[in-house]
Amino acid sequence: MNIRDIARISGVGVSTVSRVLNNHPDVKESTRENVLRVIKESNYVPNNSARILKQNNTKNIGVLVKGVFNPFFSELINVIGNKINEHKYTMILQQNDYVLEHEVENIISFVKEKRLQGIICLGGNFIDLDEDSFRNIDVPVILTSVNTVSSLGRDKYSTVGIDNLESAYNATNYLIQKGHKNIALMIGEENDFCVSWWRYKGYIKALKENNIEPNDDNLIIGDYDSKIAYEVTMEFLKKRKDITAIFAISDFMAMGVAKAVTNSGLTVGKDISIVGFDGMDVSCYYNPGITTIKQPKEEMAIKSVEILFNLLKDKCENQHVLLDTELIERESCAELNN
Repeated sequence: MNIRDIARISGVGVSTVSRVLNNHPDVKESTRENVLRVIKESNYVPNNSARILKQNNTKNIGVLVKGVFNPFFSELINVIGNKINEHKYTMILQQNDYVLEHEVENIISFVKEKRLQGIICLGGNFIDLDEDSFRNIDVPVILTSVNTVSSLGRDKYSTVGIDNLESAYNATNYLIQKGHKNIALMIGEENDFCVSWWRYKGYIKALKENNIEPNDDNLIIGDYDSKIAYEVTMEFLKKRKDITAIFAISDFMAMGVAKAVTNSGLTVGKDISIVGFDGMDVSCYYNPGITTIKQPKEEMAIKSVEILFNLLKDKCENQHVLLDTELIERESCAELNN
């Protein structure tokens, strides 16, 4: 989409579109409104504006976060901010809302409003990306800790993350090898079609490969919140005396699960085994220590900033990087005697 396309759709000349973009007074109000409507509907970021931004070089790098108070993202933000400062740029942090269909629109608005030179998105449900999604964004876009289910338009943006399916498979298989068959899974949000979805698929894959029939009743929604995780686990354990293990797809939720197990009169690592995800420091200091899948948080943050500035300097094309995770074994898991 360029200025000629806008002119063609609007039914006016290129010079008229240019005058509208430059807020020239010599344009009929009805024509101005028509052109602005086409620009908005097309999510068009004018090339001349992009050039002006580059000339002025605001040195602003945006970080758009899905869940700014999530401890996992907090650690990433700290590293990203420091690395951006090292490049003599300024980090502008913004919380993303939770309307799934507006993810790309949020990026476009953020880029335009803050005159960003690049943007890193932490989390989010980018489920409908296609060849045109980022066509009108003339700055580097890095999706970090995001699992898009689309394979389209990958030359228009970069990604840094992990293999969520394989990591969740390893966590579930670890419990199965310890003799557990009745394993509950705590996911994040009900409409999380990215991270929760891929970790759910890894959980299901491990069950099926070990001839364990998946049971929808073993699915718990913890909303990525330790308090909610605690409350729903308390209710869950009242009904399900057969469960021997719970895999929570974030350490933050695993803390709530562990407290619920204890407050239900059970013992973590004996009556109920728990595996978390992320490798947060708090999982180590909980008593007993929580077994977890550790994400390479610092490496993830550093790589995201590295790719962004390489793109700004035209040193590379868009990249898609998968980093390794590690299962950290602690005291929260028991070996069952079958």
